[in-house]
Amino acid sequence: MKKELTVESLKKESLAFCELYSGVYRTELYGVTDGKALGTFVEHLFKEYLSKKYILEIGNSASGLDLPSVNTDIKVSSIKQPQSSCPFKDSKQKIFGLGYNLIVFVYKKYDDDKTHKGMLDFVACSFIDKSRTGDYQTTSGLHKIIDNDGNCDDIFAFLIERHIPTDETTLYQIAEEILKNPPSIGYLTISNALQWRLQYGRIVALDKEIPGIDTLIRYNDEGTD
Repeated sequence: MKKELTVESLKKESLAFCELYSGVYRTELYGVTDGKALGTFVEHLFKEYLSKKYILEIGNSASGLDLPSVNTDIKVSSIKQPQSSCPFKDSKQKIFGLGYNLIVFVYKKYDDDKTHKGMLDFVACSFIDKSRTGDYQTTSGLHKIIDNDGNCDDIFAFLIERHIPTDETTLYQIAEEILKNPPSIGYLTISNALQWRLQYGRIVALDKEIPGIDTLIRYNDEGTD
């Protein structure tokens, strides 16, 4: 009988998925260099893998998430430049986080020219709780200001400097909210655009335990090109 998917079972199955599918050569992967196409391939493969064991609510237009039952989105990226995009919903996402968890798969791709097959090697995998999905420089900077007895004006000035994409009236309201409820330090790099650009380099390189971040596969760049 299929079980309900939980966050803990998602973490366990993400690791098992990486171990099962790393190094598997497939004809359909040969010569594919488009990151979006590879990401879509992995997302579909992972959802198919989960659906064999668990009762899943697979992504819907209302939530926009791949796994809404566990409030989690799937992100897949090459180790060459670990990043992806996500919808811009609110300027506060850069400060207080995206509002949902991320499961991030990072791969290296290899092609075998003799067999005309390609494969993905999952070299890093992390689960990021929604509380850690803010922008690192923004949230760590805010903590420094607050720790240094900063007031609302100091926070507002900092948000202006960080080019948080909203008007000044809203920014001051956000500054007041930050002072009352300081955000957790996020570990993403979030660039402003029509869509948020999320970069995972800090997550991939993480070598210490951070509450809210589970490193399921730790990246080891020894001997890699």
